[in-house]
Amino acid sequence: MSLPSSLLTSLPEQLALDQERPFEAIRLQSPLKGPRLIVTAAVHGNETCGTFAIERLVKQFEQGELKLKCGAVTFVPVTNPKAYRLQRRNGDRNLNRRLIPTDTPAQYEDHIANWLCPLLAEHDGLLDLHSFQSGAQPFALFGPKNNTETLEPFAHANIEEALVQRLGCSRFVYGWLDTYAKGIGRRAAEVNAGRFNAKEVDVDTRYGIGTTEYMRSTGGWSITLECSQHDDPGGREVAYQAILNTLIYLGLIEGTPPQPAQDFQVLGLYDVYDRFDMNDTFAKVWKSFDPIAQGEIIGTRADGTVLRAQQDCFIVFPNIKSQPGQEWFYLARSGGRLGR
Repeated sequence: MSLPSSLLTSLPEQLALDQERPFEAIRLQSPLKGPRLIVTAAVHGNETCGTFAIERLVKQFEQGELKLKCGAVTFVPVTNPKAYRLQRRNGDRNLNRRLIPTDTPAQYEDHIANWLCPLLAEHDGLLDLHSFQSGAQPFALFGPKNNTETLEPFAHANIEEALVQRLGCSRFVYGWLDTYAKGIGRRAAEVNAGRFNAKEVDVDTRYGIGTTEYMRSTGGWSITLECSQHDDPGGREVAYQAILNTLIYLGLIEGTPPQPAQDFQVLGLYDVYDRFDMNDTFAKVWKSFDPIAQGEIIGTRADGTVLRAQQDCFIVFPNIKSQPGQEWFYLARSGGRLGR
């Protein structure tokens, strides 16, 4: 018996997909109405502190140590199974960029998006757990002010700003998508000038949309928590406590209400620089949130152009592995939100 030609053409892809563990969501639903929370981990496969924390909490619910009072909570312990299996950031591409459903999935992460995006839309809020490459302490990213603008319209700034202060960390960052859009504009200008091939770099602001941005686009709220460095086991406890605090604050479980951070730092992203050449080099080994004084050299381009700080600022997400046409580093400045 011969197989239909349509099946034959899809068979190699199907076999590749069959190698991966199935997408998994653990859902707890109370008969009583309440907030609907989703908690995701391992969006990047080598960022697993949230996975361990979720597994610990699920066991506590199963054993009756924790009980859902109302509403619903969904746990996704491994959001990107392929990247998780490979113990690296991406499967085929970065899941936390251009996260949108598609009728023509071409990469593994497209299949995840087709499953994950509708799941996110069923909930009121998202806590997305990550870890970072360089730095010393946990930090959380929250969204824009309430607005009706085109880029990221939003109406839940109050809950994000209240919750982000109760996760258990003391550094908070905002301004992701509008800063990313600024960088995209600069990148598009470089494409027009002939530095990059338009087919090889992303010049669409939608590429900046990840889990939290997609969640906000559906009318929900969302927070990203960067729990620790990738290989720091202490990040598991940070992730666990953050989930617990969120569940208590939303009234989903009983517990002592978490108190807001008292001594904290708020930083607003305001600029991003792409790498132009693999020989672009940093002036030193930067770590996220290292302070930079006005006039200090950040790095030097392969052509000798020196990049200096135009004001006192902080470097965020410096990436020595960045490829030409991708973000090399972000800059942030103090204050501007959360009453500062």
